[in-house]
Amino acid sequence: MEIQQSYPPSALPWGGDQEVFAVLDNEGHASASKDPRLPLALVKRIYETMLRGRIIDERLMKLQRQGRIGFHVGAEGEEAAIVASAAAMEPQDWLAPCYREVAAALYRGLPLQTYIDNMYGNADDTCLGRQMPDHVTARDQRYVSVTAPIGTQITQAVGLAWASKLKREDVVSAAYFGDGATSSNDFHAAMNFAGVFKTPCLFLLRNNGWAISVPADRQTASRTYADKGIAYGVPAVRCDGNDALAVYATVSAARARAAAGEGPTLIELVTYRLGPHTTSDDPTVYRDKAEVEEHAKADPIVRLRKYLEHQGAWTTEDEQRFTAEAQAELKGCIDKAENTPEPSIASMFEDVYATMPAHLAEQQRQCVEGPRAKKKH
Repeated sequence: MEIQQSYPPSALPWGGDQEVFAVLDNEGHASASKDPRLPLALVKRIYETMLRGRIIDERLMKLQRQGRIGFHVGAEGEEAAIVASAAAMEPQDWLAPCYREVAAALYRGLPLQTYIDNMYGNADDTCLGRQMPDHVTARDQRYVSVTAPIGTQITQAVGLAWASKLKREDVVSAAYFGDGATSSNDFHAAMNFAGVFKTPCLFLLRNNGWAISVPADRQTASRTYADKGIAYGVPAVRCDGNDALAVYATVSAARARAAAGEGPTLIELVTYRLGPHTTSDDPTVYRDKAEVEEHAKADPIVRLRKYLEHQGAWTTEDEQRFTAEAQAELKGCIDKAENTPEPSIASMFEDVYATMPAHLAEQQRQCVEGPRAKKKH
């Protein structure tokens, strides 16, 4: 499968500029002409990571409601766009996430315990409690630290791509962001720079229908989000983000273009956010239940499971076994995280200077030795 450099959109390989490339229907049947025919072992790994992510999200939502963690950003309904795209990249490639893509890091081998420790901000948290929950970083997995401001990761991904191009490395970067981030300054700056200098990067735009409570049709007057590539000379395609096979095929082709020196690609992954924006959000205030139920018919996990079942590669017993194992692992990680102490007060002063200056050391000593507020104050 090839993504052409040419524009206008009518020159795209999958038909007109409004077409959304898809392989699977809602019953998990693959189009014979579009099926990338991936090895079943790879498809199973993608599916298991998607299912694992859903299980984790459901549990973390309950933990937040119980007051055991402070915050969570789920990815219910967007698992295919996240996991299949990560699977299509190479291990040396950089992923620049927003805050909903931790399953991509888990696919790459991030230990679940590391992620759960971040959710609690305990002493074993990589960030030592200095970041919000879900703002994880994973250098070993080439997963850039999450930042809260909208769109900042997009320019970071282009910077990483520019560096790899200057170094002549076979490294491509991918930026994950939502439809709302297309209104940020960083999106426009990144697209412009990438288009001019043909940086080896992918813009993975997850159009999930809502930027918190702002619907997509109030976010832009463009016919499609893919159209936003026109002004910057960046080829763009639309892909069914709930179809793991379509996502993999599209991202793999775009990755090959970038590695061959043909520049960036904007990929509009058309998906839907089945759950709330975060645990602080109540989507029933701004969208109809019927809308959610309609989109749930295209649940990416259900579609890929049916595909595997059609191939004789997944059974009810497999589902039950994997679910039980994932839940048991998650419970163990939660128990350990809840029994790990908080970061020390002294750690607040660390990681600022290579060698701590005298004035900061004095402030650290005074803080550690000074009076402390009562627990739960």
